[in-house]
Amino acid sequence: MIVLNLCCDHEHLFEGWFGSAAAFETQRERGQVVCPVCGSASISRRPTAPYVNTGSMPPAAPPPRPSPPSATTRQTDAVATVVAMLRRFGKESEDVGERFVEEARRIHYGDSEARNIKGKASSDDIGELIDEGIMVLPVPPDDEELH
Repeated sequence: MIVLNLCCDHEHLFEGWFGSAAAFETQRERGQVVCPVCGSASISRRPTAPYVNTGSMPPAAPPPRPSPPSATTRQTDAVATVVAMLRRFGKESEDVGERFVEEARRIHYGDSEARNIKGKASSDDIGELIDEGIMVLPVPPDDEELH
């Protein structure tokens, strides 16, 4: 089988596959080779790069690319990153204990110096702070604090 670059008299370029060069000539002379664009049967050959069989093996396929992490893995990694970040903020914050709600309000309204604090608050207190526009985040305890 050979692949030939062909052109019609309207300069439309296309490829044709033939059993041999002689088979192309026979089909062309009979009007069986036509341009797929315009239907012209006036077809000529254009230069075609030859295929050379060197007898050597084709180059090895490139190694497969590692598959990207699954969505579940990415979510798990993202959650772990956020938890680690929150724990770091917790370690770097001043522990005000039971005075958390009072101190958070004092900082928010400028009655105390701005700083990161942590402490204890009920869910109702947290809701009230958020309603006042005071940003608070629950910080997960360290693994050592859970046991």
